[in-house]
Amino acid sequence: MAFDYKKEYKEFYMPKDKPGIVKIPKINYIAVRGKGDPNKENGEYKNSIGLLYGIAFTIKMSYKGSHKIDGYFEYVVPPLEGFWWQGGIKGIDYGHKEKFSFISVIRLPDFVTEEDFDWAIEEATKKKKQDFSKVEFFTYDEGLCVQCMHLGSYDKEPATVELMHEYMKESGYELDISDKRYHHEIYLSDPRKVTPDKLKTVIRHPIKKM
Repeated sequence: MAFDYKKEYKEFYMPKDKPGIVKIPKINYIAVRGKGDPNKENGEYKNSIGLLYGIAFTIKMSYKGSHKIDGYFEYVVPPLEGFWWQGGIKGIDYGHKEKFSFISVIRLPDFVTEEDFDWAIEEATKKKKQDFSKVEFFTYDEGLCVQCMHLGSYDKEPATVELMHEYMKESGYELDISDKRYHHEIYLSDPRKVTPDKLKTVIRHPIKKM
């Protein structure tokens, strides 16, 4: 059976719909950076998703070709994630999505080296005849965070975030969002396939001891 990160690391991908404190280890990702409203058709965000999955599946299916990755095992491609921020704002202003900057990411298995990643970029570019130059190998050490499963529309996230921040303060922590520590979302549902009220999204914010 293929290794599934969501099932093997439930504390990171399947938290309860009540806030909790978690320490996230250093993780490598496939990443694309951009700006703008994520809902805009043909905007940078929506275009980034196609680029990410193009590389994710090139690596996943590599065992069928001539490039053999040392330590490879069959796995389910992890969920789409996003790190979000807005210049000059501490936190997130959901009323001005056009001001978003983002790093859109998909987790890489630990066995994937930067050399394997470079091979995947070259292979995908050749086979798909598409420009993957915006895609990068991104390592992020997220550290201590408060997180919660948000159920429902993305536009209703502020209510979940408020609960997270209340819990964080009661637990002796304060928010630590900065130009290097971001608002983080993990998308467990496909918005094309489920109604907004059925969406499941992990929301994660960096924190530090008061």
